Amino acid sequence: MNRAKAIAACTAVALLAAGCGSGQAGSAGGDAFSFAIKSDPGLLDPAQFQNSHTYTALSLAYDTLVNIDPDGRVVSGLAQKWDVRPSSVTFTLRRDVTCADGSPVRPSTIAANVDHITDPATKSPAVGVVIPEGLTAKADDTAGTVTLATPKPFALILQSTRYLFMVCGKGLKDRSLLKSGTSGSGPFQLTEARPNQSYTFIRRTDYTWGPGGATASDPAMPDSVVLKVVSSESTAANLLLSHQLNAAQFAGPDRARVTNVPGVTTTVQANGTQEFFFHQGKGHPGNDPAVRKALLQAVDLHALGAISTGGTGQRPTGLVLQPNPCPGDTVTGHLPAFDPIAAGSALHAAGWRRGPDGFRVKEGKRLTIRMIYGTFGGESMAAAAEYLADAWKKVGVDVRLRALSDAAYDEVEAVTQDWDVDWVSLGVTLPTQLIGSLSGPFTPEGGNFAHLTNKTYEELTAEASKLPGTSGCALWARSESALLDNVDLVPVVDKTLTTAAHNASFRITAGLFDPTSIRMTGGEK
Repeated sequence: MNRAKAIAACTAVALLAAGCGSGQAGSAGGDAFSFAIKSDPGLLDPAQFQNSHTYTALSLAYDTLVNIDPDGRVVSGLAQKWDVRPSSVTFTLRRDVTCADGSPVRPSTIAANVDHITDPATKSPAVGVVIPEGLTAKADDTAGTVTLATPKPFALILQSTRYLFMVCGKGLKDRSLLKSGTSGSGPFQLTEARPNQSYTFIRRTDYTWGPGGATASDPAMPDSVVLKVVSSESTAANLLLSHQLNAAQFAGPDRARVTNVPGVTTTVQANGTQEFFFHQGKGHPGNDPAVRKALLQAVDLHALGAISTGGTGQRPTGLVLQPNPCPGDTVTGHLPAFDPIAAGSALHAAGWRRGPDGFRVKEGKRLTIRMIYGTFGGESMAAAAEYLADAWKKVGVDVRLRALSDAAYDEVEAVTQDWDVDWVSLGVTLPTQLIGSLSGPFTPEGGNFAHLTNKTYEELTAEASKLPGTSGCALWARSESALLDNVDLVPVVDKTLTTAAHNASFRITAGLFDPTSIRMTGGEK
């Protein structure tokens, strides 16, 4: 499941401005823009991303073939135009793009990146998540084109390239340079790396090929961007309020400290969906759809979501984060209503009868649910797990909770499979990224960790995958709803992330900066 969850940890969509004014913006140019990240980005090789903060750092120094605007529309990047087919997309590149070291970025540069990432020896975690399996690249430097193709039709192949950062220049030939440096064509270049402390990037004033043709010449843009590693949200709030940071993001209670503060502007966006899965393997209670539905009827999802997020969550409307290429509500009307009495009756009808101790038994076996959840969710997640366990105990289920550390979680979830209900925080940016986790070979041979066998989902996604771009959106929507109709997974609540800014404006989408949007807006330092 980590392949799908890897993209989820930092997913704000924000356009922020604090102290903005047309008369102040120009005079503030040249300052350093400081932004807090919660953990070190680690290895800065785009083929070996380690966490969401790696993406944040990479987005400053590297370009992609296309970009996605705040409304989810595809706009230019390294490519100025593109021709999409069911199993390929041909990009015509801009001819004026240069790497930070001055070398040109050509179609063969793109092909070299794809060849490296897809090489089995590279063992890139991007394969199957960021880029499709079997992707190939064919470059024509004379024509200025590069064609990316897949063995079979792959929907949203164009949109998937938004997460394919292109290395150029010296780093393309010597990847060891990327351990603590950058070698890209983006508007900023890494000049100082202090692991677990800070990363400093300087602006390239010659940059003219940003999203939709954006440049880095505006004098209100900062001369440098400093990513400061601040693991504590409380500390980040202190630094922001004391004007030692320009911006930070908050998922916990410290968001209240930076909200409605003079000189600080905030925005709140969804940050991944908290949901739980029923293990449907043989011998697990979740193998019976009647039991799954009954267990869901026993739970007040609204109350559960409020507990798990401390009241800061939002009602989920789908499984894909915004900006979603296929927006819409795939959740409403597809989950059974809260009805504990009906839940008890359904379990009784399925053969689970209450014993003298209050627990239900069928053929001599007690109805037992082993639920796992991560300790990284903190006290609110533990409280939510207790609430869920109490709701199920009221209808006669013996619930055994198990909180797991990050290190232990993967082992239990995918290897030992010692669970019946798995609470996860899922976040993907394209519906294609869900397929490997929700269908296909079971773990450990594949990524289908809950042993789902939803034929309707499989048929709809197979059909949607043959249609290019957004033409298959109706099918993708139906496929998501099919999962909920069968109670294969239960979206509980969308977590939220508050992004706060002081004396700066910028846009960050799904953890990726639009670096040409960063502006210093003046005011008190």
